[in-house]
Amino acid sequence: MAHPCSHLLEIKDVEPSALGCEECLKTGSEWVHLRLCRSCGHVGCCDQSPNQHAHRHFEATGHPVIEAYDPPENWAWCYVDEVYIDIKFHKTPQRGPIPKFTGDDA
Repeated sequence: MAHPCSHLLEIKDVEPSALGCEECLKTGSEWVHLRLCRSCGHVGCCDQSPNQHAHRHFEATGHPVIEAYDPPENWAWCYVDEVYIDIKFHKTPQRGPIPKFTGDDA
């Protein structure tokens, strides 16, 4: 049995900070997938993206849980405990259409 996430009580309902990776939109960079911080709503790009902004956000803030965000999926990840979390009943709705920048996810 996988060990549980010890940060479940830190998962909040959040407002996404942007319609795409916040930092990539500012710099014109590309991303593969988006991750939503469930502590503050920061939208960053995944670890397969060139800039890995979601992971950088975790390193800078210590916010432990991210949600798969484009399109909303049924899972989240805890960076601290290194476990997946099923959030099918607690996923964050998108605020609008999110642009795709790479074809790596086909």
